[in-house]
Amino acid sequence: MNLIERISRQFEDSAHAKLAAIEWLATPVAEAVEAMTSCLLGNGKILACGNGGSAADAQHFAAELVNRFEMERPPLAAVALTTDSSILTSIGNDYDFVQIFSKQIQALGQPGDLLLAISTSGNSPNVLAAITAAHEREMRVIALTGKGGGKITDLLTKNDIHVCAPTERTARIQEIHLLVLHCLCDGIDCLLLGVEN
Repeated sequence: MNLIERISRQFEDSAHAKLAAIEWLATPVAEAVEAMTSCLLGNGKILACGNGGSAADAQHFAAELVNRFEMERPPLAAVALTTDSSILTSIGNDYDFVQIFSKQIQALGQPGDLLLAISTSGNSPNVLAAITAAHEREMRVIALTGKGGGKITDLLTKNDIHVCAPTERTARIQEIHLLVLHCLCDGIDCLLLGVEN
């Protein structure tokens, strides 16, 4: 095995997957930026959830909003539902792991808030439950998926936004999701601060 060739191929595959995704994702990402900005300007908050690498993405996104991305601005209201170990373990122990996000949305979500639901497969049961809970709380949903969108596709309403990475490989989906999250952060900052380029 030639490690240099293998590593080079990973870089090339990642770059090709991202470039191929532009045509599919530019419009829904722009719509998501506008929805998130509108939510924040309306004194709403963004709740984010996902599992594994997607949990890390939810936390990364919330950190970029609460602290800052690349420009100085006031903190923005975002909460990762993946971070409180006492809440996660008590719900998982007393009820079911499927409810770890939905119960938090029932407690924290308000009409006008927004849920960022991240699932590479589109089939994560606790993310599906989170989307249902968000709809019950009159929250709009932005879903980041891959692999065709899975079961999440059927749960989304016409008011929701689906950003589905057009690839089957989990690593490439996660890499595209990270780029999308950075696009969301940049777009929100640009709209809020009036940046033209």
